[in-house]
Amino acid sequence: MRRAQAETVVMDYLPAVASGFLLTLAFPKADCPWLAWVALVPLLVLCAGSRGKKPVQGRKAFNTGLAFGMAHFLTLLYWIVNTVAVYGGLPWVAALSVLVLLCFYLSLFPALFLLVLTRFPMDSPVMPLRAAGLWVGLEYLRSSLFTGFPWGLVGYSQSMNTALIQVADVGGVYAVSFLLVYSNAAVSGIWCMAAGSQKKWTGMVLKKQLFLLVSLLSILGSAWGYGKTSLAGVDRTIARSGTKRVTLVQGNVSQDRKWDKAFKEATVNTYCDLSRKAASKGEKKPDLIVWPETALPFYYGWDKTFSSMVDACIKEVNTAFILGSPAFEPRQAGNRFYNRAFLVNRAGGVTGTYDKIHLVPFGEYVPLGRYLSFLGKITAQAGNFTPGSRDAAPLVFKDARAGMLICFEIIFPSLARSVVGNGADFLVTITNDAWFGFTSAPYQHFSMAVFRAVENRRTVVRAANTGISGFIDPAGRVGKTTSLGEKQILTGDIATLNLATFYTIAGDLFAFFCMGGVVMEQLLVFRSVGFSLRRKVHGAAGQRRL
Repeated sequence: MRRAQAETVVMDYLPAVASGFLLTLAFPKADCPWLAWVALVPLLVLCAGSRGKKPVQGRKAFNTGLAFGMAHFLTLLYWIVNTVAVYGGLPWVAALSVLVLLCFYLSLFPALFLLVLTRFPMDSPVMPLRAAGLWVGLEYLRSSLFTGFPWGLVGYSQSMNTALIQVADVGGVYAVSFLLVYSNAAVSGIWCMAAGSQKKWTGMVLKKQLFLLVSLLSILGSAWGYGKTSLAGVDRTIARSGTKRVTLVQGNVSQDRKWDKAFKEATVNTYCDLSRKAASKGEKKPDLIVWPETALPFYYGWDKTFSSMVDACIKEVNTAFILGSPAFEPRQAGNRFYNRAFLVNRAGGVTGTYDKIHLVPFGEYVPLGRYLSFLGKITAQAGNFTPGSRDAAPLVFKDARAGMLICFEIIFPSLARSVVGNGADFLVTITNDAWFGFTSAPYQHFSMAVFRAVENRRTVVRAANTGISGFIDPAGRVGKTTSLGEKQILTGDIATLNLATFYTIAGDLFAFFCMGGVVMEQLLVFRSVGFSLRRKVHGAAGQRRL
């Protein structure tokens, strides 16, 4: 009997787990983005009920969402175990627990999605619109709560679908998520209407199916047409824009040696030698050379010996540099530490700095440190950093304005939008993805930078310690890139633009609209239920009086 019950439970949740796996395959590095357009269909068909099965509702719907979420996030974020075990020094059991707890938290959002969605008729023609709006609202919530964790939003799976992602300059990555979920819901609706009908091709069923098909093709066709038109306009703007020649230096310094005192000089020599090589190649010298996040394993400006080596290199190369380095400022109440980018001119003088604003919880600081300090930090080399100012100005060189984003910050659309709003005409993101090894994480991280380019119509240049370094143009097209785990230099001419997109001006208005629509619908449902209950109570009271 128990075996039969176990088999029933497995079969009940198998479609949800399958949807989770399929959605993961749509992301880098599996690189099957087309799967995202149908990955949720088994999940939604299961919840709708078909071929004699009852629709899934209530607690069962919530549990189904959890099963889907755990299958998806565990396979998408598996690399966290290696990161916190190898570089954070946690035991493997503890590292696995960190992954499971994070994935459980993230799975609460698809669980809530199904709990709310299944309260409404799943065969309704407006179900795809409701599902897409609800999903986007919850994605926005996930991106904001508890400092936010927007890694792996569904829209990011389409980073290489250049035409369709152009809608991001209006609605951000959330607009692409909307298209994907609408597609899944429409396909599942067409399937369920056919499977749930005794006579599959009755007039009413055909009309509903045709409505869903036409609405889906209309929305996707409009997005594709908008994308093609936008691409042509962006290309014309790029052709008229100014350009700067930028070199990215990828030192490929392993994380386990980077902070070893014995290897500091070797690290500095690696970056200096590659920079000299970049400056000597070709007829035109780069206007800017970019080193990755914390490329310098010392406090630049305070450690005189190694700082002098770097300054001598910059003067020899004779161009502007952006350097990643830890920094600190002495205070009476205690030193403040920063994850900093320095802009250094050709004479070796610091002309601007940027301090990382959005720090990694438990990696670069402990949230609610007064109460949770016993937890320590996940990564042993991380400091107790202080966040920088949100009004940070771009780093200016040769009439160009570089907006800085350090590592984790590139996954937050609002930060890139804020940097552009402060006057940046291109974006520079420096990172140290050595934490991730040769997993899928560096590819996922890079793909999110594509959307920051489209949302704000800015070139994105990305310098990574071990890769992936590369250039992304304002239309989201990926240009030259480096491989993982190699010492490389990459030089390219980039466009510097100063136009403002709807997204740059209005921000996440589309996501707000989706969330507001869901909230309004829920309030109307509660009001309707309350009205019905009052009618029943009054009716029962009237009968008793009679």
